[in-house]
Amino acid sequence: MSVSHVTTHILDTGAGRPAAGVAVVLYTHDGGSWRQLAGGTTDADGRAKDLGPEQLPAGKYRLNFDTGTYYASLGTATFFPEVDLVFEVTGSEHYHVPLLLSPFAYSTYRGS
Repeated sequence: MSVSHVTTHILDTGAGRPAAGVAVVLYTHDGGSWRQLAGGTTDADGRAKDLGPEQLPAGKYRLNFDTGTYYASLGTATFFPEVDLVFEVTGSEHYHVPLLLSPFAYSTYRGS
């Protein structure tokens, strides 16, 4: 199985475990609007490795995380029903974009 040019994982820092079962959608910006490229769901380890092709052209991309549905399934209120992370692909190297999540905060970074 090939790995996408862009991958992600989610750690539920409030619960101290990976966030499994979160829907994630990858979009590209075509100059005027966003266009969906691929979607997936995080696995038991909180990872989504199949978000589109092995190579993407340089450009602006967005990952959308359905955090509201995830927290609703846990019976937990959240301030962020979804999280959008916008980033730029500038080369052929792999892009890993993790999300550290709790019900009332999140952070991200450029992973490896």
